[in-house]
Amino acid sequence: MPPVATFRAKFLCGVAVPLAALGAAVTEAHAQGANKLGAYGNWSLNATPDAANKTCFAATSPTAKEPAGANRAPVVLYISAWPKEGVKSEISLKLGYKIKTGSDVVVTIGTATYTLFGKDDRAFVADPTQELKLLDEMKKASKLQVQATSERGTATTDTYSLGGLSQALKALAQSCP
Repeated sequence: MPPVATFRAKFLCGVAVPLAALGAAVTEAHAQGANKLGAYGNWSLNATPDAANKTCFAATSPTAKEPAGANRAPVVLYISAWPKEGVKSEISLKLGYKIKTGSDVVVTIGTATYTLFGKDDRAFVADPTQELKLLDEMKKASKLQVQATSERGTATTDTYSLGGLSQALKALAQSCP
């Protein structure tokens, strides 16, 4: 089994450090001094300064959020790499609210849809094969939409521009091989 699949399988069984915790670490790292390495269209590339436990991530915020007046924390789409863990391109979303229990997060690119699982205020792709397909679709498309429902029942739709993503991914691979 590839390292990412093993890592996810352990996560889904609750054996390893949960991906949700790693996603939180990425957000905290960004807030606590991750260095911005570059900007690529709507994407920024960031890395933590700790060489032994280096984490890199490309991040972007939505270009549109519906409903516009919803009270939400920051909303971010991440593609992260943790070389020490063998993770090279983990897709995750920070939705800015706690996700309704039992609901799915749906990502749409053109006519393709992907269902992500939610954990607290974050969403992840459970199947590494689907994640690779989603990433491939993202490289070809110009925008992506995310639909989810908050714990309070508010349905949201976020639209992200994918302009600059391919360049950000190349830089991500070079920064966190």
